[in-house]
Amino acid sequence: MHPILSTLIKRIGLGVVSLFFVSLIIFSSIQLLPGDFVEAQLGQARTEETVAAFRKELGLDKPFYIRYVNWVGAAVQGDLGSTFSGRNASYANQPQQSTARTVTSLLKPRLYNTFFLAAMTAIIAVPLSLLLGITAALYRNTFYDRAVNASALTTISMPEFFVAYILIILLASIYQFFPSLSNVTSSTPFLERVYLSVLPALTLTLVTVAHMMRMTRAAIINLLSSPYIEMAELKGLSRSKVIIKHALPNAW
Repeated sequence: MHPILSTLIKRIGLGVVSLFFVSLIIFSSIQLLPGDFVEAQLGQARTEETVAAFRKELGLDKPFYIRYVNWVGAAVQGDLGSTFSGRNASYANQPQQSTARTVTSLLKPRLYNTFFLAAMTAIIAVPLSLLLGITAALYRNTFYDRAVNASALTTISMPEFFVAYILIILLASIYQFFPSLSNVTSSTPFLERVYLSVLPALTLTLVTVAHMMRMTRAAIINLLSSPYIEMAELKGLSRSKVIIKHALPNAW
């Protein structure tokens, strides 16, 4: 198996195991919280019959381990359960008319917006960070290298929300290129969605580029002392070709 594929499989496996233990800890911790969810939801108008019916509907009448197994099984199939936030308290009188909303229905539009924003950020950040990392390594210890590193360190040292405030002042308040507040819905046209997402994507890009550029530069500089790089230089290859053709694939 290819080393990169093997590494990816191991990382994904470790991620799944980590998620399992985190979910188990959180699920167990919720059981230790004081109070009763059913009684809190039904309020003072509750009766023993409605409490029992509500517990049965939610599966709270089953043992802890059975509820956890059922939850994991449903989550694997894409069913993350229901949320009772903002639900009508009339359930105390009509237990079968549940007004709970599914978690999946709430996450779906937000998850799409998150992936859209992440994709926009990656499209800008990855090529830009590679370009800056390669050129900084190519012109190491020059004024350009120092300027790029200083800019990256400045960006890294500032929290993302502070970078966002600066961009809002510059690009939404002073020059008014982009809106400072925007609302994206499922009916928003694609080009308008891109326009409304430019400012948050630019915020994430600045922070991401700073980290990726420094990692790319450090990896390439570390590889430049390798024997195969010295052999490529002895063959007469230009420094740019040595970095792009020989160092960058391994640094990647």
